Amino acid sequence: MLSGLLRARAASKWGLTAITAALIFTVAGADQSAWAKESPPMAQVTLAELPKEAQATERAIRAGGPHPYRKDGSVFGNRERILPAQPRGYYREYTVKTPGSRDRGARRIVCGGQEVQRPDACYYTADHYASFRLITP
Repeated sequence: MLSGLLRARAASKWGLTAITAALIFTVAGADQSAWAKESPPMAQVTLAELPKEAQATERAIRAGGPHPYRKDGSVFGNRERILPAQPRGYYREYTVKTPGSRDRGARRIVCGGQEVQRPDACYYTADHYASFRLITP
């Protein structure tokens, strides 16, 4: 009788283990996109809506300069991973003057593309890379 009880208990234990394993495999094999958090679409801003200093910076980018700050045109690493993923060197950053600021301030335009003067896309940040808005015509 004892051996029958042990067998029933073992079967019950293995049954539960099999059900648990089946659930794990079902979830693991499920469509991952349903589980993944989708990133919201990026906010946009028209060039005309930007501050006049940002508009001047954008014109200087397309003209190839002059750029008043030493770091202007340097590679932007996208460490925050807010902008679309691209290989290193794709994005470049430019300072947008902030009236009354004694340093570069927090405003930037980051442009991406192979041709510096003809970027694929440019993004504006007023909060030093915490958020970006895609600049549209």
